[in-house]
Amino acid sequence: MKNKHLILLLLLTTFCSFSQSKITWISSTEAKQWQNNKNLKASSTTGKTDVEVHINKPLQQIDGFGTCFNELGWTSLSILNANDREKILKEFFSPNVGANFTICRMPIGANDFSNNWYSYNETAGDFEMKDFSIANDSQTLIPFIKNALKYNPNMKLWASPWSPPTWMKYNKHYALKAFPKDLPQDVVEEIREKWGMDFKGFDNGLKPEQEGFEGKDMFIQEDKYYKAYSLYFSKFIQDYRAQNINISMVMPQNEYNSPQFFPSCTWTSKGLSRFLSYLIPAMNDEKVDVFFGTMERSNYKLVDSILSDATINKSIKGVGFQWAGKDAIPTIHKNYPNLKLYQTEQECGNGKNDWKYCGYTWGLMKQYLTNGANAYMYWNASLKEGGISTWGWRQNSLVSVDTINKTFKYNFEYYLMKHLSHFVKPGAKRLETSGDYDNLLAFINQDKSVVIVVQNDSDKEKLFKIKVGKKTLTPILKADSYNTFLLK
Repeated sequence: MKNKHLILLLLLTTFCSFSQSKITWISSTEAKQWQNNKNLKASSTTGKTDVEVHINKPLQQIDGFGTCFNELGWTSLSILNANDREKILKEFFSPNVGANFTICRMPIGANDFSNNWYSYNETAGDFEMKDFSIANDSQTLIPFIKNALKYNPNMKLWASPWSPPTWMKYNKHYALKAFPKDLPQDVVEEIREKWGMDFKGFDNGLKPEQEGFEGKDMFIQEDKYYKAYSLYFSKFIQDYRAQNINISMVMPQNEYNSPQFFPSCTWTSKGLSRFLSYLIPAMNDEKVDVFFGTMERSNYKLVDSILSDATINKSIKGVGFQWAGKDAIPTIHKNYPNLKLYQTEQECGNGKNDWKYCGYTWGLMKQYLTNGANAYMYWNASLKEGGISTWGWRQNSLVSVDTINKTFKYNFEYYLMKHLSHFVKPGAKRLETSGDYDNLLAFINQDKSVVIVVQNDSDKEKLFKIKVGKKTLTPILKADSYNTFLLK
């Protein structure tokens, strides 16, 4: 009875504060981003509403939002003068300033947006990791992360490899797929338009007989290699810690089903289970959590097969999903409702950074967050205009840098991320909603403030009625707009 009275008191306090305080309303359209709209007030609920936000029905906890630290992110920011670069980093990471990013990803060794291929130990047969070194990162990842930590020392970092050292793989190469040659021009154009991939002039040197395939372990399946690779992870954690950069969680492999032109390594679920039996104890010694992932396929049974192992299940702290993994997350959340689930990589577009793709990103955010994701991460923080990688893939980014004029701009997807991340704080809970309109997300922060993010996807402005507790908001939303309401 005492707890019931406490809940009623908290709800009453929330209702009163909604009616007495000014409500923050930020909107973004293609023409104008991050507009502060004044004089919106809550009124008593009367008549039918479009949607109701149930402040007494909290769902999953939100651990945070973030981006990724990669080499091309830092080299693009380094083109700018120091003041502009610091302005961006402050906007991304400083609490209560801009995006409020609190949880970010980094690679273990090279990823597809590195300057080139490298690992931390390319000495074949060095099972004791005597030649292990993170020296490559001293010019890129380390200064990138340290400059971010200046603004948010409490930011959480997690890491995953795209490829083990080449000598640990059966094909002795960082990639698993050769660049296609002699494709018809119309196919080339279609791939470039849809995916941003440009194969012309790119060659990773992979021979046909070295190619890997989905459903095949390309990591050498022997104990001494498992032990050496788990030691490789430990050395990575220790050497970064020596740089005053603490990594709190790792995942064993980025997109373990995908053979790529760039650094990659396919595993079977059975092979990854064997490796996890070595990796988990090693990370326990370092007080670092292990998630399973990253999972990029829609087949939830690939995750189930790992989690059904009782030993691994009690040790795995969560699962990471990206790309087609978005279709596996609903079932995994249903089957394992208490397991942490992270969206680990924003689908990366084709380098155009246009408004249409911003709309696609909103759909992704809803898909993950309404199906139990506890964190959401964008991929490229910053790229040169055009966003092309070392391996010929044009991708979107939060910031684009003009290399000629040495200027920058925030892209549409940055503002969309900020519509959530600026207001939804770590520890918030997503809220259940109901009604005829479901193109929204709602959250309650630990301080009881409520955040509602709504898209008006119509080409006309619309009056919306949003019920929150015993009060109703009646904003007129601009056509094709994103809107965040903060109610304190």
